Amino acid sequence: MVKYVLKTSAPKRLPFDLTKDLNPEQRAVVEAPPGKILVLAGAGTGKTRTLTYRVARLVAGGCPPERILLCTFTNRAAREMTSRVEELLGIDMRRSSSGTFHHIGNQILRRHAEAIGRSPDFGILDPEDARTLLGSVTAELGLAVLSAKRFPNPKVLSNLISLSRGTRTPLRKVVETHRLQMLDQVASMVAVADRYAERKRQMNLCDFDDLLWEWYQLLHNPRHKAVGDHLRTQYDHVLVDEYQDINALQGSLCDAMARDHKSLTCVGDDAQSIYSFRGADFAQIIAFRTRHPDAQVLQLTTNYRSTPQILELANRSIALNKKQYRKTLRAHKRPGELPVVLPLRDVFQQAEFVAQRVLELHYEQNLPLRRIAVLYRNHAHSLELQVELTRRQIPFSVRSGMRFFEQAHIKDVVSYLRARHNHQDALAWVRLLRLWPGVGAQTAERVADVMAGLGGQPAPIPRPSSAELLRMQAKLARGRGKQAIERLATLWEVLEDPAQTNPGDMIRKVVSEHYGAYAERNFPNATTRKDDLTHLAGFAERFPDACAFLSELSLLQGLTAESVSAAEQPDDKLVLSTIHQAKGLEWPVAFVLWLADGRFPMRQSLKKPEDIEEERRLFYVACTRAADELYMCYPVIEETRDGPSHLLRPSRFLKEIDVAPAVFERWEIEEQPEQAG
Repeated sequence: MVKYVLKTSAPKRLPFDLTKDLNPEQRAVVEAPPGKILVLAGAGTGKTRTLTYRVARLVAGGCPPERILLCTFTNRAAREMTSRVEELLGIDMRRSSSGTFHHIGNQILRRHAEAIGRSPDFGILDPEDARTLLGSVTAELGLAVLSAKRFPNPKVLSNLISLSRGTRTPLRKVVETHRLQMLDQVASMVAVADRYAERKRQMNLCDFDDLLWEWYQLLHNPRHKAVGDHLRTQYDHVLVDEYQDINALQGSLCDAMARDHKSLTCVGDDAQSIYSFRGADFAQIIAFRTRHPDAQVLQLTTNYRSTPQILELANRSIALNKKQYRKTLRAHKRPGELPVVLPLRDVFQQAEFVAQRVLELHYEQNLPLRRIAVLYRNHAHSLELQVELTRRQIPFSVRSGMRFFEQAHIKDVVSYLRARHNHQDALAWVRLLRLWPGVGAQTAERVADVMAGLGGQPAPIPRPSSAELLRMQAKLARGRGKQAIERLATLWEVLEDPAQTNPGDMIRKVVSEHYGAYAERNFPNATTRKDDLTHLAGFAERFPDACAFLSELSLLQGLTAESVSAAEQPDDKLVLSTIHQAKGLEWPVAFVLWLADGRFPMRQSLKKPEDIEEERRLFYVACTRAADELYMCYPVIEETRDGPSHLLRPSRFLKEIDVAPAVFERWEIEEQPEQAG
């Protein structure tokens, strides 16, 4: 039997001063004896510093660096921690096993490749190569024809397989939960997944999910008992950062690697668990004491980021969640101003207010634009603001991806309006034709030339309607391409109806008749993209016709939006971000948009208490990004395409904390009367 010797003794004299460097809560974590420890590190409480000092103290206490396993969510975070340990101790930490779960899994599998049916020089498929191989397997099994129906494309299927692995849930169950409309295809999906796994073994390849899944198999499969026992003897301490974001598979790996030596330090914040949509398992942190009854739970509650007023608002909000570890953040900073709630007339006034306040902060308080953030629940919520910022030539960057109108799904649907408005736009025709299953590049180019009246096969004179021309081209096509172009012709009859002039209605028709199903087959985040298109339709319907709408888009995309930025700071840009992308970051000033019920929290989340609680955690994360000033905005009126506008209610996250003593003040924006002449 293997005997485990824990390096628990503290050095007689540490090469750093814990009393000087850390507060009492942080010191309690660093000095805790090895064991099962859950550290609840509130926002802005110095968790990275605390975890770094705990690693340093373990090493200073006699534990060799190579006996420490440090799991982080970025390799950069691991490098920063180990580099700081090297500065504190003056030793080389490169022997430690530190980095992301995938980085560590890769190191382990290289040493035990034969046990998983690979050689040590196995290759790693990047996501694009993995999708290519999945597509090849689908075609090999004769399933490609199903893409004309509801069989997912390789990107969506890869995402479902990954979710199955990460949640340790059978693929069938994942499809039932996340893509119920594809349930009739699940047997084929399982067959593709099984063949995909077989092909990877034959080709001596692993994808990113294999780096964790095969590591898990080494620890749990009885066939690999000797290897699993050996892995558990390699380390004396396991430490995990961002524990609230791990999935079920990663949680099992942490528990298994610490099963025998029982030294497991997990640092996270249950109040910032916001990634369930990508497989993060809230149960890992909330049920830690259930899995480890002897665990010690320590808290970090001294916040070094935000004012007392901002923290009071955040504390009051998160206290309403039932499933949580209770804690109250305390501010280290001096008092500031109360957070502000702004009911605004509509989305346009919301955008105008944010743009104007940003200019005031920039010019009157000399605050660089990059130190101001505008946060929102969904990327579509920034649409009107992006338009307003561009008009005012206020430079901005979007942390959560491309600017709204530059995204693929937006450009895809807009291409229909471009071709409808200008049938000579061959680029628009090519783009929309390629969206239809069975229409390849050559067919799309040929049909587009005819539709645009360019070279090749000329269009009859006088020119028939576009729908009639499409039907002529369908007769020249074969197989799925023929059927697709016929269906496109049917849709085009509706789009070119003289009575069909509103661009918002056109967008809704394209989504309902074609692009909604296309998104389901081709995008893992199809729901979010369809929400974007709904918002786009609402924006577009305010224009009298497609020409006015397309002209506005062209003008917006043509502006550089650089005039506000000072010449000596060319990269000084206002930050726009989804709240998910903003986690872990901070700004002196933050705006939160669209705090209206049904938008934040989202309407879909109102059905389940656990979903509401995650939305409230997201609100908590948004508020705690602000250091000094916090502005929370919502439009009061929402325009509708049929009938009168209706009133929006403020988010329940605002209403439920609007009790004495006040944690925010309410600003009213005065309407400026228009001047004659």
